[in-house]
Amino acid sequence: MTDSAGATTTVSVGGGAESTDMVLNIGPQHPSTHGVLRLRLVLDGEVIRRAEPVIGYMHRGAEKLFEARDYRQIIMLANRHDWLSAFSNELGVVLAVERMLGMEVPERAVWTRTLLAELNRVLNHLMFLGSYPLELGGITPVFHAFREREELQNVMEEVSGGRMHYMFNRVGGLKEDLPAGWAGRARHAVGAVRSRMDVYDRLVLGNEIFRGRTRAVGRLAPDTVHAYGVTGPIARASGVDFDLRRDEPYLAYGELRDVLSVVTRDEGDCLARFECLLEQTHNSLALADACLDRLAGLAPGPINQRLPKVLKAPEGHTYAWTENPLGVNGYYLVSRGEKTPYRLKLRSASFNNIQALTELLPGTQVADMVAILGSLFFVVGDIDK
Repeated sequence: MTDSAGATTTVSVGGGAESTDMVLNIGPQHPSTHGVLRLRLVLDGEVIRRAEPVIGYMHRGAEKLFEARDYRQIIMLANRHDWLSAFSNELGVVLAVERMLGMEVPERAVWTRTLLAELNRVLNHLMFLGSYPLELGGITPVFHAFREREELQNVMEEVSGGRMHYMFNRVGGLKEDLPAGWAGRARHAVGAVRSRMDVYDRLVLGNEIFRGRTRAVGRLAPDTVHAYGVTGPIARASGVDFDLRRDEPYLAYGELRDVLSVVTRDEGDCLARFECLLEQTHNSLALADACLDRLAGLAPGPINQRLPKVLKAPEGHTYAWTENPLGVNGYYLVSRGEKTPYRLKLRSASFNNIQALTELLPGTQVADMVAILGSLFFVVGDIDK
């Protein structure tokens, strides 16, 4: 209050003088975190003021283990960090070793690798196309997603023997040739999945509640994408038109330019990220069909190179990166001429992508946190490595 002389005296403000900030921990065991991830949020009422992803709960020390395994054994370690993209993880490390050796793999292996990489991309995306609506309250899409995944899992399991960790890549090519009649069964599976993909347009994108929860929520600016090294469908949903399959072709992607479509959006919100993922899934199915067509026209031949009993990479270093389902995956390989890498540094997509939460979450409502978190399409093992 103010007296006649103009002096101001504070009589009482009760709890008003105290900070209203509250620290809230999401995880490390929480359904929306897709694994053992912890988010430390500072709240002002229902508004998030600061957000800090706390990682490391699943850390396996894979990069150090690479140094104690030979070039055949490290494929197994590389296989596992993004457990939804095992084939693509293997692919990056064998490409790095082959580049060090100056090795060219048979044409049949190149096209088969491209086909299996795209089937693996579809399997990855289907998981998120089903689980993201589930996190927002819609249970039906996940049943459709798992049915389509089973169609493709069956052909991947037949060719490799594994359902998640395929271990089918080898330095110099692939483990073995495709089983008799497999191409026809793969083509049938791709066609069956494609024929039912419109369910996501009708059931998810056509749902008013889903659009209300995701449109204009969690906008990611292109400058933030560049600053944090965000890649993959998340970056392209913010208008960053970058895809290694087109911009620095590897495998057979240089010959698939007419089929490959790089999907982008400008809105950068949760809805745009889901739309990019869905449209990219459609394109991957088209790429798989194109690979099957090309394989059908190839003459019989080897699918791998014969290797010495002890494989040693020459002294030097190289970097091989691939467009994994979740974004850019890179391996920096340093060799001292031994049978084990001197150093193998892994650049995983999820590690960079999840850091953008520190920019995305502040200023948003707590109720939108799950929608934003789920739209980043990450795998915790790909963060912690």
